[in-house]
Amino acid sequence: MAGGRECGPRMQRPWSVYRASTLELSNEMIGLALAGNNQDPDEPVLEFSVACTDLLTPSLDRKPNSFVAVSCTTPPQPFWTKHAQTEIIEGTSNPIFLSSIAFFQESNINQQTQVKLAVYDVKDRSQGTMYMLGSALFPVKELLQEKSHKLELELRSAENQRVGSVAVAAWQMEERTDQRLSISRHPDGINRRTMLPVDESLAESMGVWIKYASLCKDTLLRSVFGGTMSRMYRFPTTDGNHLRVLEQMSESVLSLNVPRQFIKLLLEEDASRVCELEELGELSPCWENLRRQIVSQYQTIILTYQETLSDLNDYRGPSFKASTLKAERKLEFMPTNLHVQRMRVHDELGFEHTYDVVTVGAPAAHCQGFKNSGLRKLIQKFEEAKKHSALSSSQSIVYIPQDVVRAKEIIAHINTLKTQVSYYAERLSRAAKDRSACGLERTLAILADKTRQLVTVCDCKLLASAIQALNAARPEYIASKASPSADSEQVVLRNDQDTLLAKWSGSNSRSSLQVDWHEEEWEKVWVNVDKSLECIIERVDKLLQKDQVPSDSSPGSTQTDLQGGAPRKGDGRAAFWINPGGVSQDSLSLPPPPSSSSSSSSSPLRPSSPSPSSLNARPPSPERDSHGSPGVEEAYPGEWSEALYPLLTTLTECVAMMSDTAKRSMVFLLMQDSAPTIAMDLSLQYRRDVVFCQTLTALICGFIIKLRNRLRDDGFLRQLHTIGLLAQFESLLSTYGEELAMLEDMSVGIMDLRNVTFKVTQATGNSAPDMLPIITGNRDGFNVRIPLPGTMFDVLPREIQSGMLLRVQPVHFNVGINEQQTLAEKFGDTSLQEIINLESLSRLNSYYEQFKEVLPEDCLPRSRSQTCLPELLRFLGQNVHARKNKNVDVLWQAAEICRRLNGVRFTSCKSAKDRTAMSVTLEQCLILQHEHGMAPQVFTQALDCMRSIGTREGVIQKNLSGLLPVRDFQLDPSLLYSLPLLALSPNLLLVWIFLSVAYVLAKLRCS
Repeated sequence: MAGGRECGPRMQRPWSVYRASTLELSNEMIGLALAGNNQDPDEPVLEFSVACTDLLTPSLDRKPNSFVAVSCTTPPQPFWTKHAQTEIIEGTSNPIFLSSIAFFQESNINQQTQVKLAVYDVKDRSQGTMYMLGSALFPVKELLQEKSHKLELELRSAENQRVGSVAVAAWQMEERTDQRLSISRHPDGINRRTMLPVDESLAESMGVWIKYASLCKDTLLRSVFGGTMSRMYRFPTTDGNHLRVLEQMSESVLSLNVPRQFIKLLLEEDASRVCELEELGELSPCWENLRRQIVSQYQTIILTYQETLSDLNDYRGPSFKASTLKAERKLEFMPTNLHVQRMRVHDELGFEHTYDVVTVGAPAAHCQGFKNSGLRKLIQKFEEAKKHSALSSSQSIVYIPQDVVRAKEIIAHINTLKTQVSYYAERLSRAAKDRSACGLERTLAILADKTRQLVTVCDCKLLASAIQALNAARPEYIASKASPSADSEQVVLRNDQDTLLAKWSGSNSRSSLQVDWHEEEWEKVWVNVDKSLECIIERVDKLLQKDQVPSDSSPGSTQTDLQGGAPRKGDGRAAFWINPGGVSQDSLSLPPPPSSSSSSSSSPLRPSSPSPSSLNARPPSPERDSHGSPGVEEAYPGEWSEALYPLLTTLTECVAMMSDTAKRSMVFLLMQDSAPTIAMDLSLQYRRDVVFCQTLTALICGFIIKLRNRLRDDGFLRQLHTIGLLAQFESLLSTYGEELAMLEDMSVGIMDLRNVTFKVTQATGNSAPDMLPIITGNRDGFNVRIPLPGTMFDVLPREIQSGMLLRVQPVHFNVGINEQQTLAEKFGDTSLQEIINLESLSRLNSYYEQFKEVLPEDCLPRSRSQTCLPELLRFLGQNVHARKNKNVDVLWQAAEICRRLNGVRFTSCKSAKDRTAMSVTLEQCLILQHEHGMAPQVFTQALDCMRSIGTREGVIQKNLSGLLPVRDFQLDPSLLYSLPLLALSPNLLLVWIFLSVAYVLAKLRCS
């Protein structure tokens, strides 16, 4: 075994057992051994395996079904504390247990600690009957001082009779090769072990380069995860060695943190929607009634969000949400049973391998029920209702879905670009004040680009028709006498009556109010913005020329570069300089923008020349100043800011006028579109928000732990910022009854993750709150900022450090495995499962094709599998298309492809307990066998071991015994005996539940 280890310079051993040339170790050495390993705090300070021989039972006709329970006490503690137990091995008098007994740093054991081994015989697993065969004691010091670190102890019964023996073998650990450092040894060290003080900042920096990040001690992970449970196993391999397996499971504080942030964003978005509706101004009675109805619906849903947020803020319980609280209204945005399941494998060659899976109850709206089916069918019903309402509506304008999507995009672009134009206009003014020629040119280029983007957005037919529709909804609206069809047609408008009817009558009847003569008025608005920008460009160019700024280009290069070579729609036509205060609402319905403090009361849009006659003509140009009256820069030599300030004020106010007009028209368009089905729309949106929040919380957990584990994997980081992160969701829901509706909810929630992006930032501090993710955005797209400590952030590639948005590619595969799925396959319908798997197969193939186009194969992790990725994808495609009942090969192959593509894995069932535990433990054993050479003959025993006493048993415990605080959670050792046996006996389990409920009620009554 030792010959297979990697060679390298040694330093202090991270594990608790040391080779010694003498029979005894000094007390100081033992103390150091039990202090643990600072480089890997998840490793135990003491680990030993147990095996029994010649176990005797009173009945000679049967062999015992035995397990070993371990208790310990440390003087002066006067009582025994139950610490752990092994799995149950049936039908043998010489059991060898695969689970090892581990004491971690928080166990606080020392050399005086006494360990008691009690061997039990389970007579009937179905009834839960058992009795103790015998027990043995030994002190920790005795085990460590033994040369071979092995003890052979006699088992004595309560009658002090020998009933067999138990062997205890402490595991000799070697340090990992990637943690070995060449250090000089101090001659005065203990047994030639260097004892040097370690600077904390250096230790944190070293932690970045450690391949394995501790769930308990890592700066980032401990801020997000807590309540970690650990189990240790020793599995034999095909070559006669052993695998050391550490299984861990942690909860996450994000179960509560993310829903709080998410609901705040929803409240802001819906409140903003109400404000936009209120800012539409005065409408005719029919439209006003419609607006009131919509606002009332929004206010109702806002009140619901406020109550939910208040409940979450007032909630003082743990972050963990048990399955019994799935339908709890106050906690419906929280995911159910959210955990991170980790398996860490250490082979005899010294290599470490970490496998993480996020387990969560199926994201679904349990509180709202499933009688009316799930989100997929509800969305279909909503779309059908919308089409029906559009056909039967009395509205004169009916917008197609593409127009609605475009309207939302226009509003988002306008909000962003308007803010950016104002920001860069201010920066340009500051650069002029500082007389910075370079800053002036650079800022002007950005300002010109943002302004022209805004003009391009506003220059569209949809906006023009929406503005006309909004004007037609005003109470005082009168059709223009200059209408091109005024001679032959007559418009009939009844805005003073309780009707939405506004249609054309005459020989050429029209069903739309999208007329052309008002488009010219709208063009005047955005063309003036364009011309205002040209005036600024010309003025800046003139200022730079007069200041004789050195340049490699021609004198007119600044203006030429900024204006661009492509002709624009407004080029060559006169710009009508509109005074916002003098525009009639009959034509444009444009309220005047707020005037600047430097603008005169009579002229809010003050041009360069203060002549009143210029307000209704084209914008003043620098040429007029140079050939007419002296320009500003001539009157105030050197004062660039005085020359640019009026033009910048004019541009800003014109942009505000154009943006506000366009935004109001788009809001009115959306109001028309949503009015007939607003109640159904908001109800559907609420359900979708609940499901998406649960899914988003799980995704953030998976992203954080994946990023931290692969922080020094250049291939993964390159893949992350190039094609995004693959998120593979595995669900075990049946397609029958309520679970069919849950599957509909879950599938929609997963697909909505395509609107999520991540951004990695540097944390402002090292405290836990500074490391929590920050969510921004709205329902059209959410961004999650992941703060990293400075030492971790510095190792990221430049693309990620610069703030590149990291995308997510979600895929979802479902295979029902319970008895309800049997009913669905015989008498029901499995088409939804087939559709989901086919859609995800297509996206998975697309993701791999993108990978092959832009990334090399060495970005992917190595695998011992002989099957290449294309072959795996082909096999997956065959299984997805095959009509095979409960085809779990789909899940296994999808999971392996995800791991081979650096993806993050998620596993779900209804509550993330039984079926999820079966799936996760089976996956772990398959990985151990296929990737690490675990002996096939122990596969079944290893699987039973993980399922009976592994960390997934802790999920059952927490769901049965109530919620435990995420930070203070520690496994109650007293339950280690009872729970596996309670699970064997339904009658005993019911009694135990009844007594637990009675105890809780009595405790509440006393309090």
